[in-house]
Amino acid sequence: MGENATPGKRQPSKRAKVPAAVVPLLGVVTMVVGCFVAWSNRNSYVGWFAYAPLSNEVFTANGMAFISPGTQIGLAIMVAGLLVLAFWAGYRVGRRGSSGWQ
Repeated sequence: MGENATPGKRQPSKRAKVPAAVVPLLGVVTMVVGCFVAWSNRNSYVGWFAYAPLSNEVFTANGMAFISPGTQIGLAIMVAGLLVLAFWAGYRVGRRGSSGWQ
């Protein structure tokens, strides 16, 4: 019959190989974009406040975080990229490990 006609193994099509390379590339690009956004929005100053009992004003801060909202968004994008990479790695390990089960 020929080499390609073995009943036990199927040859993966080229179409199936393309998404396998696209998913980790998408995860890496997302992670790099998140790093760039976080780096470009980093704080270059340290804020402080003092106690002023006679001013009759209430001090309210803009936020209770030590990093800016832009940095938080960049870190969230980076975590999304890491989640894509973790999903891809788990999927690949699961597919490789399940080939022996029948």
